[in-house]
Amino acid sequence: MKLFNKISSFALAAMLAFASCEKAEDLKTFADGSAPVLSTPTATVAPNASDSNKVSLILNWTDPKYASATTTKYILEIDSTNRNFSRAYSKTFSGKLTDSIIAKDLNAVMLAWGFEFNKAYDLDVRVISSHANNNERKISNILKIRATPYKIPPKVALPVTQRLFIIGGATVGGWNNPVPVPSQEFARIDETTWGGVFQLSSSQGYLLLPENGSWGTKYVTTTPTNQGGDLQGSFQFSTGPGSDFTSPATTGLYKFTVDFQQGRYKLEPISIVNGLPNDLFMVGGATPGGWNNPVPVPQQQLTRRNSAQWDITLNFTSGQAYLLLPVNGSWGQKYGAENAGAPNAGLGGKIKGEGADIPAPPTNGSYKFTVDFYKGEYKLTQ
Repeated sequence: MKLFNKISSFALAAMLAFASCEKAEDLKTFADGSAPVLSTPTATVAPNASDSNKVSLILNWTDPKYASATTTKYILEIDSTNRNFSRAYSKTFSGKLTDSIIAKDLNAVMLAWGFEFNKAYDLDVRVISSHANNNERKISNILKIRATPYKIPPKVALPVTQRLFIIGGATVGGWNNPVPVPSQEFARIDETTWGGVFQLSSSQGYLLLPENGSWGTKYVTTTPTNQGGDLQGSFQFSTGPGSDFTSPATTGLYKFTVDFQQGRYKLEPISIVNGLPNDLFMVGGATPGGWNNPVPVPQQQLTRRNSAQWDITLNFTSGQAYLLLPVNGSWGQKYGAENAGAPNAGLGGKIKGEGADIPAPPTNGSYKFTVDFYKGEYKLTQ
């Protein structure tokens, strides 16, 4: 038995000695990849609407040459310049080294960012490469692109009358049709956007009408109140039944925006010192009537165009100042400049209840003065 144990011990020692003499195989190592280099045949993109289905942007990038990868993952990112890709549009690829973007896709991205039609913008483009599991990420150079969105039809048809009115239990005028104007008419802000400022009662219904006095056509909401439809949502055109909008849960003054291009509406509570006026009169040394109060009417009474905008054409005297009064003959309330000392305050600026005297334009002459409570500003045009 002792002899057997000695033989076994000898055999085990021999096996260990033999194993220790074998050279261990070296672990495999792989070189890191290199950042891809991004390029394009053209850095200016300005297609026409008729080219919407054509390729507008071709992007190419080099292979980062990951030694251990059979397939490489790429993420292409596009964003507005100086935004550091915080709102980037992205596409993910596997193995390919190029991408072609058609005009309508890039156009849709830019319009979703709020870019204006036919205006050139600077874009940043980059590619991020990695293994399929996102390891060893490499970021390319940033490519600069100059791109111009083209005009597309709005999602919701514009009012054929080019005007828009609000009606319903949420409004001051109730469901009476025609509605009181100009207080319940929207202002046209741009080609596809209307805006207004309205006093709304809480949790009541209303509709938008393209023609005051007619129930034949209307705009209705497609977003239920329980999905936030009382403050924002989508809407559509209707010639028949449709869902009434529901006003916000709190009674008050609201800035109301209707965007036909995106088919979206939005209500924002707004605070105006002294409230939204019904009438406006101009008084001051810059005006023909001077600081005499009451002012001469109708010469120095502004015309209300809609719920938010007033205007007047008047001869102004430079080096003087003026104010707006909601009640002729009363100094109890006024509207003035938020910053009368700002550069060019004589030609425009922010309007403010109980604000400072507004400086006159730099030269004598006839000017059209416009005040817009939707935008919160005043403007003079000679």
